[in-house]
Amino acid sequence: MYEQTIGLNTGQKTLSSRVAIALLLLVALSYVTNAMDRSLYPQLVPYINKHFGFSLSEGGFLSTIFALGMGIGGIPAGFLIDKMSRKSVTILGIFIYSLFTLLNAYSNSFWDLASYRVLTGIGEALQQTALFAMVGAYFYRYRTVAIGSLNAAYGIGAFLGPVLGMQLFLRTGEYWQTPLIAFGGIGLVFCVVFQSFVPKLFSEAKGIASAVRHRQIESHLPKRLLTKNVVLVSIANVMTGLSTFGYLGLYPTFLKTSLHFSTSNTALCASMYGVGAFMGLPAGFIGDKLNQKRVIILAALGSMVVYLFMFNVAQTPSMQALLSFLQGVCASGFLFVNIYSLTQRSVRNDFLGRASGIASSAHYLPAAFSGMLLGWMVGHLDWGFAAIIQLAIFPLIAISAMLMFDSKLTSRVERHDAVAENTVSE
Repeated sequence: MYEQTIGLNTGQKTLSSRVAIALLLLVALSYVTNAMDRSLYPQLVPYINKHFGFSLSEGGFLSTIFALGMGIGGIPAGFLIDKMSRKSVTILGIFIYSLFTLLNAYSNSFWDLASYRVLTGIGEALQQTALFAMVGAYFYRYRTVAIGSLNAAYGIGAFLGPVLGMQLFLRTGEYWQTPLIAFGGIGLVFCVVFQSFVPKLFSEAKGIASAVRHRQIESHLPKRLLTKNVVLVSIANVMTGLSTFGYLGLYPTFLKTSLHFSTSNTALCASMYGVGAFMGLPAGFIGDKLNQKRVIILAALGSMVVYLFMFNVAQTPSMQALLSFLQGVCASGFLFVNIYSLTQRSVRNDFLGRASGIASSAHYLPAAFSGMLLGWMVGHLDWGFAAIIQLAIFPLIAISAMLMFDSKLTSRVERHDAVAENTVSE
């Protein structure tokens, strides 16, 4: 079941490759439920608005305010990971966001919904930060691929959430509460699954486990958490979050109210973003092999172009589905995965948990208000001009930050055959 590595890390036990990969698939599956919850809500916004009489701006606020919880929860989650086990923080996060997803279905007012959405985001932040630190530490040699596999799991959930959720919605007499109850219940089941099947040998690894023939080099990195590189990559993260969540929060509403798509076509187009996010795996592989700074800059440029066509040119469901897929590839597959990984690679392993927390907060905290901002601009301009301002200009700021990023001040992995010579199997 496991190998024992002696030499540089005397007596350190590691799981076999097959077991480690199986566990990676299991924790990725737990992240699918997170994505299903997150991607479902924007599909329900037009119906929630109608039910409660909310404005477009209020609906946009509700669709993205969960990101405030994720932003608030990110940095504390990083500190919790340094004090508690990653496994415990993950289970706590799953429990919180599942419980408050359920409670969303029983809300009576705008402020009920807003409060539950924020608390849902806090739970999602705890789970995400712990999971990303977990796989980043265990699979440090292929860190971006490992994080990309979680993003691929997000892609699966982002695809299934709108499709399955809206089927539940339609088959239960357009009762918008039904999918929220169902998805919240699935999440609670995963609390038990995670507790029962994920060993601490996997969840609490310290960055030496996945490749005994290699070691992580970080002696050239500053002995502190906040560095110039961390600040720059965080700025890029903030801008990416603002543009991505403005789109995610109100894209279904744009399709429904501006292009007059049917409920089924709207759900399909929105779910194609999740298919694009599945490209997190190859995006992670590319990020591990090439210069991540250049990868992020090119992905940001691609994202800008897609947004311009999406909100100003494309009029048919097939074109919108294609553009939604491409946005998933650029924004979630390449930008999110590589920015998150590069944040971890910009610090020493001792700061890994807190770096993950910074990445989560930088991405989600400003994004909490992106839906409200886009909704306000649409009300005063139109969808096309609002998209140009929020969805195309913000990535330019991200590109400017990355141009100043120093790629030399990141951790790297090098071969160390001396370790492998002393490896024995038990």
